[in-house]
Amino acid sequence: MSEPTPELRWAPVEPKPKNTGRVWLIIGIVVAALAIVGALLFFLLPRGEEPAPGASGSPSPTGTTAPSASPTETRTPQTTPPAPVDPTVDVFREQVGGWLTDAPRGLDIIAGATGDDALAVMDTLEQDARRLSDAQPPSSIAQQWRDGVDAYSKRLADLHAAITDGSDTAASIDAARAAVTDLQTLVGL
Repeated sequence: MSEPTPELRWAPVEPKPKNTGRVWLIIGIVVAALAIVGALLFFLLPRGEEPAPGASGSPSPTGTTAPSASPTETRTPQTTPPAPVDPTVDVFREQVGGWLTDAPRGLDIIAGATGDDALAVMDTLEQDARRLSDAQPPSSIAQQWRDGVDAYSKRLADLHAAITDGSDTAASIDAARAAVTDLQTLVGL
């Protein structure tokens, strides 16, 4: 004899439990954690506001104040900013030496490169020229420095134009190299 087979009947599937409450709870916790981290970063990280060079936390008066005639009248002390310091040639040489010694190497690279490779190095040299222009030279060589940096910047502009046009760059490179050599000689490199 055969065993009786169980009778199969269709029954509705039980609905899944709703987890929307849990999902919203998790989302809320994540948002709260992000808000806390954001607030901590906002309040604890410096914002890039650095004090000016030579500035101290509390200004000290440099002038003298006369006693006031009446007790209700108050005077604020007068402070004067410090005079700019004239750097020595040695200090100035250290400040600009890196840019001046990198320039001939950059010009050598440009001499052997073309197109975008040459323009990338050219951009670096032009940025260095702007830094050289912004550097505060000693008063003893200030005018020669400015004239030399202007000449170097013009030679770099000519070289940039030659690279962009695809024309021969040899003369422009030689002129820029001569201008850098003049600046190096001026500061004693």
